[in-house]
Amino acid sequence: MRVATWNVNSLKARLARVEEWLADVQPDVLCMQETKLADDAFPALTFQAMGYESAHHGQGQWNGVAILSKVGLDNVVPNFADGQAPDAEARLITATCAGVRITSVYVPNGRSLDHDHYQYKLAWMARLRAHVAQNSSPTDQVVVTGDFNIAPDDRDVHDPAKMVGATHVSPAEREELDALCRWGMTDIFRHHHQDPKLYSWWDYRAGDFHMGRGLRIDLILGTAPVVARSTFCVIDRNARKGTSPSDHAPVLVDLADA
Repeated sequence: MRVATWNVNSLKARLARVEEWLADVQPDVLCMQETKLADDAFPALTFQAMGYESAHHGQGQWNGVAILSKVGLDNVVPNFADGQAPDAEARLITATCAGVRITSVYVPNGRSLDHDHYQYKLAWMARLRAHVAQNSSPTDQVVVTGDFNIAPDDRDVHDPAKMVGATHVSPAEREELDALCRWGMTDIFRHHHQDPKLYSWWDYRAGDFHMGRGLRIDLILGTAPVVARSTFCVIDRNARKGTSPSDHAPVLVDLADA
């Protein structure tokens, strides 16, 4: 089973590119973030024609997450399932695909360390951990994937010195991500690749993609049974090239049969 994640940065603007990529790469499951669509505007019929069931949790021109699947889409839960009031923003959706409980996440950016949005980000990550723990165990087949807006360590940052005091790399954010991993999840890309300077996001400005100035903030986390099945994991940089790309590249993992 091939599972992928991609922050498409507006599905309306990027639909043709997504269709082309799906036809070429043939993931069994694709988690998307920043669809920037209301649920009634989501192109479910387009994806159905390509063989995908779909579930979407959107709010219009901001945020929005989705899961596409060719291998079943069961027990869909939009938003958190942690017993608290729903989050006002559409940043999380969960479903079961071929026996794997998959959550597509768009973690808040945080904006700056002195901004209320940063505190929202930290609280959101704590809620994510509770959501996963309340509905799964580390011995289950679980994947949490998407745009985390957190670079796990300095290998994932082009110039760590320039990022000191900024979001995406602050100790508190990384601690929240580490706490989720300590619960029982592994960064599958790092399980397969230890090299630095392998990124999934590049700013549109100043030619950052071509100059190799990026961050690795799009992650596929899996429990031990999922990691044991993983045979291949890659960032598809080719999808960041060409006309009107997203500023993120897809990340994909291949899982052997359970």
